[in-house]
Amino acid sequence: MKGLERVLASIEGRKIIAIDGRSAAGKTTLAEELLAVTGGDILHMDDFFLPPELRTAQRYSEPGGNIHRERFQEEILPFLRNESIVKYRRFDCQKGAYDANLLSLDTSRTVIIEGAYSLLPVFGKYYDISIFVDIDPERQLERIRKRNGEEKAEIFRTKWIPLEEAYINAYSIDKGADLIIDGCQE
Repeated sequence: MKGLERVLASIEGRKIIAIDGRSAAGKTTLAEELLAVTGGDILHMDDFFLPPELRTAQRYSEPGGNIHRERFQEEILPFLRNESIVKYRRFDCQKGAYDANLLSLDTSRTVIIEGAYSLLPVFGKYYDISIFVDIDPERQLERIRKRNGEEKAEIFRTKWIPLEEAYINAYSIDKGADLIIDGCQE
C-alpha cells in the first residue's frame, strides 16, 4: 500500500498507531502490513461496536455514536501505556452479543488500533501516529459488494456509510490525521 514506507520510517520502538478511515478503504490491510513489520498487536474497533441495548435514535444522531466509546475508554485507553496485557471481550455484530472468550492485547509492544471511529476526539490523543485511509465512493461500494454481498452493501450505503461520513465531517477526522493514505492504490 502506498504511503506505508512513510509510516514505517516514522516508527522507532514501541508505538501506538491509530488507523481510521472509510469502510472498505483498506484499514485492516494496512494494519496487518504494519503488524508484519513492527510486531505487536492489533485491536479492531469493530470489537467495540454498539450493543443493541444502547442503539437509540439519540445515540445514532451523535457523530461516532455507533461505537461503544465508553467501553473503549474504560477497558482500553487507561492501559495502553502500561506495557501489560489488557483483556477485553469482542462484540460480535453477527450474533449481537459479546464473545465468551477474552481477547488479549499486549501493550508492551506496538499496538495498532484499527477501524472507523478510532480517532474519535473524546478519546484524546492516545496514539503516537494517526492514519486516515481514504477511498472514493464508487470504489468503496465496489469493495463492499465484493466483501459483503449486494444486500449488505445496500445497508452500508444507506446506514453505515452515512454515519461514518457524519463522523468524518463533524470532526474533520481526515484533516487531523498525521498521514492520509489513498486506499485505492494497491
